[in-house]
Formats: sequence, C-alpha cells, structure tokens
Amino acid sequence: MLISGGRAARNGAPFRVVTGHGAFILPVFRKVRFLTLAMCEAEVSETCVTRQGISLNVRSVIAFKVGNDAESIINAGQRFLSDQDQMSTLTGRIFAGHLRSIIGSMTVEEIVTERQKLALEVLDGSKAEMAKIGLTVDSLQIQSIDDMNTGYIDAMAAPHNAAIQRQAQIAQAQATQAAVEAQQESQRNQAEYARQTAIVQAEYKAEVDRAQAEAGQAGPLSQAQAQREVIAAQTELAMREAELRQQQLVAEVVRPAEADAQRVRILAQAEAERMKVQAEAAASYDRVALDRMLIDQLPQIVREAASGLSGANVNILNGADGLGEIAAGLVGQGLTILEAVKKNLAEETDGRRELPEKADGK
Repeated sequence: MLISGGRAARNGAPFRVVTGHGAFILPVFRKVRFLTLAMCEAEVSETCVTRQGISLNVRSVIAFKVGNDAESIINAGQRFLSDQDQMSTLTGRIFAGHLRSIIGSMTVEEIVTERQKLALEVLDGSKAEMAKIGLTVDSLQIQSIDDMNTGYIDAMAAPHNAAIQRQAQIAQAQATQAAVEAQQESQRNQAEYARQTAIVQAEYKAEVDRAQAEAGQAGPLSQAQAQREVIAAQTELAMREAELRQQQLVAEVVRPAEADAQRVRILAQAEAERMKVQAEAAASYDRVALDRMLIDQLPQIVREAASGLSGANVNILNGADGLGEIAAGLVGQGLTILEAVKKNLAEETDGRRELPEKADGK
C-alpha cells in the first residue's frame, strides 16, 4: 500500500509504504494506491545473430516481481503505479536487449549445448538495470532456439543423430537378438518340456501296458505254474516209483542172483580147496612113504658105500677118530643123496599135480 499526500512521505520519498499490515487514512487528506508484490511473468521471443553470423530465434520466459524492500517498492511505484502492466513489457525489452548482446558473443554450438550458461549471463547483465526499476528476477528459462530453417542446428545434430540412431539400431538389434534368443530359449524349453512330458507319458504308458499284460498273464501264468507243480509232483512220484521198482528188482532179482553166484563161487572155492587138500594129502602121503622107504634103505646105502671102501687103500692118520670121521662122511653122503632124491620126487609130484589143474582150466 502506497500512501501519498500531506506529510505521509518520509526521507524525501513520495510515498509511505505499508506492507503486511493496515493503516488509518483520512480520505480527504490522504491518497492510497496499491502495488502488487506478486510474481509476474514476461515472455521474450527475439531474433539474434550469433558470433558466426547465423540468425537464431530464441524464446525465453522471465519470472520477476517487485522487490520486498521499501526502496524497490518506491522505485517500482514511481514507474509502474499508474500502469502496472508495463512491468512485463519493459522487463521483456530489457531482457531482449541483453539476450541479443550475449548471443552475439557466442557460437551456435555454445548456445545449443550451454543454455544454462546463456541464462546466467543474461541474468547477470540485467540485474543492475532491473534493480533500478525496483524489480528482481527469480529465474530465466530458455524455451527454444530456432535457426529459422537454415538447417544449421539439424546439420550440427546430424552426427549425433546418426550416432544416436546407430546406437538405437544397435540397441534395437541387440534387443531383437535378445528377443529372438529368448524366444529360441523358450522354444527349446518348451521342446525339452514336451520331450520330457512325452518320455514320462511313454514310461507311464509302458508301465500301464506292462501292468495290464501282467494282469492278463496272471491267470495263464498261475495255471502254468500249477501245471508245472503238478508235473513236478508227478515226476517226483515217477522217480520214487522207479526207485521203488529198482529196489524191488534188486531185492527180487539182483540180490538172489548175486547170492547164487556167491554160493557157486563159495562151492567152487570149497571144491578147489578140497581137491588141493586131497592132492597135498596124497603128495604128503607119498612123500612120507618115500621117506620111510628111503630111511629103510639108508643103512643098505651106507653099507654099499662102506663096502666100496673095503678094497680101498685108506690111510687113517688119527686112529679111531679118523675112522669115525670117515663113517660120518659116509652117513652124510647118504643123507645128501636122500635129500636129492626127495627133491626130485617132490618136483615130479608137483609137475603131475599141475597137469590136472591145467586140464581143468581148459
């Protein structure tokens, strides 16, 4: 609130400034007017020429307001109190001039790539001039930069666009490849799952078929098993009957035959022993008779040997002992002759006994 008239002003100011509270005013003696302290906005669209001589159309937005201190309020009131809309117009003109001046010292590349630097330089260049009219700038935003269809900005951006497009194409190709690989992997997984499913189904079907086959064969198998058991029992019975028949044959035929054969062998052996005993007895009798006959004839043999010495010229050196020795020698010779004769007779007897045995062998 700006109060004028009377002695309302102080320190040479044309207004008494009241902010944040009210004041008592005499209507006749004082005049009250209001100055907005709200945020205002101004748009600037200016054609500027860069250091390279290229024309650019730059659009920007300035956010400003009247300063909060009394000096800024008085300065703004003196200039805009009657027409406060002029604040935006004057602010736009001021910033347009500074914008042309700063852009003229920069290249297109700097302006396009360093917009924040451009805004700060414009703010710094206009700060003192804006303070003189009681305004403060909160922000300056460069909205657009247009080369007015000269194609410079597009040409400048072409390499970057190509690189970006190339990167985009590469990224797209990689994404496509990844998508294809993912799809192929998914297809492989599906095929593997289908294969495993088919294997499991085949195994299950084989197991079911095997169970059904086993169930279908259970009756014939049990019947065959029963038949095998019957055949085994019959076979065992036949074997037992054969063993029993064999035992009967042994008892009825073999054993009697063996007994008869054994009896015949025993009788033959007994007969042979009897004949041998008889032969030995006969031989023994003959030897005994012969021995007796020889013994009976021994004196005669000795006499005949002694008579052979009767005409012999025998010198007896030791008298009666010598004669006894001669007589003993004669007796000894007689006994020797007797033993020889007995041996010859025994051999002849054995020969005669072997001849009948060989004849019996034939």
